[in-house]
Amino acid sequence: MPSNFDHHMANEYLLGKPETSVGQPFGEGVDVYKVKGKMFATLSLGKMGKGDGDKQDWWMNLKCDPEEAVMLRDIFPAVIPGYHMNKALWNTVILDGSIPPSEIERMIDNSFNLVVSKMTKKDQQSILVHL
Repeated sequence: MPSNFDHHMANEYLLGKPETSVGQPFGEGVDVYKVKGKMFATLSLGKMGKGDGDKQDWWMNLKCDPEEAVMLRDIFPAVIPGYHMNKALWNTVILDGSIPPSEIERMIDNSFNLVVSKMTKKDQQSILVHL
């Protein structure tokens, strides 16, 4: 298994979350991951599916606590303010191999949990039963 967390691993991990679906409401090339209809991640090649010049890294947008978002940007050069998102609440994680896979999984978990925490108790219960 590669130590580099690539877009295949990201897709698999994101879809492994309970009651998660993926679609392309923003157009081809941008996968949007939702839990019970609420977005918690996007995954695309570079800048919203257009690549980044010769550099073809995948970009993943994740919801984040505002204070933690800033800390993660300070720690990891591959974490930037959310591209095309609310910069206070979203980070873009560039999957360039510089961030440990366990840290990326933790960021995905946090994004998922943040979105679930804003749902009704009934919706939360139907998701938490799977965790």
